[in-house]
Amino acid sequence: MTCSISGGVKLEPPQWLDYVFTYVDQAGSQIDSIFWDMGSGHQSVYPSKFLEFTQDRQLRRWREQGFQYMASLIRESRKRHLEIFWHERFSEVDITPEGELEMKTLDPLKAAQPDWVIRSWWWQGLWNAASPGLRDYKLRILREIAEDFDFDGIQVDFARHIPCLPPGKQWEQREHLTEFMRRLRQILLQVEKRRGKPFLLAVKVPENLKGCRIDGFDVGTWAQENLVDIFTLGSRSITVDVGAFRGITAGRNIKAQPCLDDHHATDGYRHPPIEFLRGVFSNWWQQGADSVVTFNWSVAPPEVATRVGGTAGPDSHRQAYLEAGSLETMKDKDKRFVVERRGVFPWAEGYFNRNEDRELPAVLANDGRSSSFRLHVADNVAAAADRVRDVTLRLVLFNAAPGDQLETKLNGFVLGEPTHDPSWKDPQIFSPLPQPNAGSKKFDGPVDPAQRLLLLVYRPAAAKFHPGAALKNRSAPVISSIRGGYC
Repeated sequence: MTCSISGGVKLEPPQWLDYVFTYVDQAGSQIDSIFWDMGSGHQSVYPSKFLEFTQDRQLRRWREQGFQYMASLIRESRKRHLEIFWHERFSEVDITPEGELEMKTLDPLKAAQPDWVIRSWWWQGLWNAASPGLRDYKLRILREIAEDFDFDGIQVDFARHIPCLPPGKQWEQREHLTEFMRRLRQILLQVEKRRGKPFLLAVKVPENLKGCRIDGFDVGTWAQENLVDIFTLGSRSITVDVGAFRGITAGRNIKAQPCLDDHHATDGYRHPPIEFLRGVFSNWWQQGADSVVTFNWSVAPPEVATRVGGTAGPDSHRQAYLEAGSLETMKDKDKRFVVERRGVFPWAEGYFNRNEDRELPAVLANDGRSSSFRLHVADNVAAAADRVRDVTLRLVLFNAAPGDQLETKLNGFVLGEPTHDPSWKDPQIFSPLPQPNAGSKKFDGPVDPAQRLLLLVYRPAAAKFHPGAALKNRSAPVISSIRGGYC
């Protein structure tokens, strides 16, 4: 299991190191790899030969005290026998030299090199991989990281942000990114030859082959030429096509690891309970993932994070790090499987992270036609019927009215009458208002007392779940005929 975390909590070095390794050090932790996410455009958090050292006041104070930030993280990671990667965001939104989230003036490097920039959704512009000068600059940074620090590998994160090729021409100009990957692979092969041990290369790409094509990532060629060791699949999407990547990597030792972001979370499921996380990770393992990776998760329980001024997350993060590393440690535990909702990620132009082709929300027909939804269920529910205490199928409807008729089928079987809860509330569903952007603080506010949702709860027999074609176990509830609403 892999954990991605980032630094920056304002503490003294010993306290900070204890804090960031809290979940790693808990008894039973399944974390065995950390992707250190510390890149910041053209500033460095390490002694660089050509980049300016970060203006972050805390890191500069630590440097004056003699605290070697990068060296300390590497040393502490090695003490814990962790695999460690440098995580490089290819095109991040610009922050101030002091580390504040957004700059109010044009970034000096982008102002000096306008041909390195794509004009897109981000007012500063995003880095353009079609520019030879930009590719040279990025590779110079990564060469220095590889040559100067004892990492096991580098991950290039293309999720932060797209487009990284000119919009509308991404696939047409895909060779620019492939050339970048070839040159980076050669750099790492040279480094590993000198040091006598492997230097791995991971890339974070969209969660399916269609998305990779839309955004200009020729992952088929990357696999055929053995340019990568790991495909990190998606970022905030729970619907990940592991099998498709298995197809393009057949016969090659290239790993596939789906990723779950719990800050810019999939719509409706930010900071979800452990049952949801078990369902997501079980589906990925059952499809043949080699590992699973988290992003934007907490690194310590809420009471510890609050005490040191860090970012608090739900307790489900702590529990997931004890269970989510294998199907065996989640076996016979409560799980929640869901049909994914689309949208509400505005920080991209293209496919990556947007989830625009997901099935929900869906408008249901009012003329007798049925609407079908595929629900992936990793557990063999029918085979485990003697151990399954309870199975529920929950539908959430908006704009339902008295007298509406609804028939629900599970794998062709008509389900009985559900229980109805017209007073049910969900703080992450804002209907009829637009959904807030992923990661919005609005999700942490009170529930709208005027919210009108209808929760239907069915209790199908475990035997009604049967193996499907693509997954060993999956079900497809079919919902039909409710007037003027959506599910």
